[in-house]
Amino acid sequence: MAINLTIPSPGESITEVVLGPWHKASGEWVEKDETLVEIESDKVTLELPAPESGVLRVVAEEGAELAVGTVIGSIDPDAQRPEAASPNDEPAPAPPAAPAARAEAPPASGDGAARVTPMARKLAAEMGLDLTTIQGTGPSGRITKADVLAASDASGAPPASVTAPPPAHRPTAARGVRRERLSKLRRRIAERLVEAQQTAATLTTFNEADMSQVMALRAEHKEAFAERHGVGLGFMSFFVTACVSALRTYPRINAYIAGDEVEFHDYVDVSIAVGTEKGLVVPVVRNAEMMSFADIERAISDLAARAREGRLSLDDMTGGTFTISNGGVYGSLLSTPILNPPQSGILGLHKIIKRPVEDPGNPGQIALRPMMNLALSYDHRIVDGEQAVKFLVHVKEQIEDPSRMMLG
Repeated sequence: MAINLTIPSPGESITEVVLGPWHKASGEWVEKDETLVEIESDKVTLELPAPESGVLRVVAEEGAELAVGTVIGSIDPDAQRPEAASPNDEPAPAPPAAPAARAEAPPASGDGAARVTPMARKLAAEMGLDLTTIQGTGPSGRITKADVLAASDASGAPPASVTAPPPAHRPTAARGVRRERLSKLRRRIAERLVEAQQTAATLTTFNEADMSQVMALRAEHKEAFAERHGVGLGFMSFFVTACVSALRTYPRINAYIAGDEVEFHDYVDVSIAVGTEKGLVVPVVRNAEMMSFADIERAISDLAARAREGRLSLDDMTGGTFTISNGGVYGSLLSTPILNPPQSGILGLHKIIKRPVEDPGNPGQIALRPMMNLALSYDHRIVDGEQAVKFLVHVKEQIEDPSRMMLG
């Protein structure tokens, strides 16, 4: 008897998902626990495994928006296994799929069918790269956008857009127009950003921090730190620790508006903004107030890796009380970060640039110092300007004298 494949619930608040690419074609033999298809919600992407071995029948196409519980296909465990297909063999070629259930099969490689993200496939086509020559580093060896870019750098292949124009009196320019449907994640990001702008009284205050002491400390101890703790010493652990101290001093920035009440928190759950192929996600480092530098670095490293591989759960991205966003890794010099509802504060970090400033040790003298602009956006409904400014000064003082953090 055939076993129906249905859309599982990624979380309590999610009722609709988008069906991602099928990894197996209709009519193909699949093994138990083998990944069949990806399911994308507005918060997470899940992989649906085969519940049993058998022949797959697909009834829903990639890109369809479907309610939780919808049947998307079935597996016939009573079907005869193809002779060439045993658990240790390569799967047999799939028979043609019916038009209504056809799923695009990924390109073949010497090791079997390669798994490729849609963005990686598009980018490889634009660069003229052969996907069969690219080693995937994503989940289960899947080829990602980063793999394609790395292969391009190694081969020196230029993007298609920079190839020489055909000889003519005047260069011809491509004027094509292309549209693509917003993903559920991108639509949810858009909704939350608009919600933040419309529901909160957002104001941003700025300051700058001299990064000399932090950079010197990292340079002196990073090798010993990595050897002892198995993780690198980054800037984020300094800023998370500094923010924990500042939030303890100014608790309204760690609070929410809940109806006509203010909900205070005696813990600090820091949301860390992470850019991924599908958009910005904000996983949470929980109880940061109880963590050492090494604990923070390990937590951030783990969350960032799982975010880029699409393995974050709904619980990983809910419940933060304050957010840190580091636009400096992309080269940003200054920005006004948008609040992450229902939070009341978000700290924006920026690129470190050497600038002439007054030398603290020699008043009246100018010195080049590695400076970082800091931006705190806050909800003015519950946070006064004085508190916001003092919060940012507190963070600046911690960063410019890291011994403050180490001494508590």
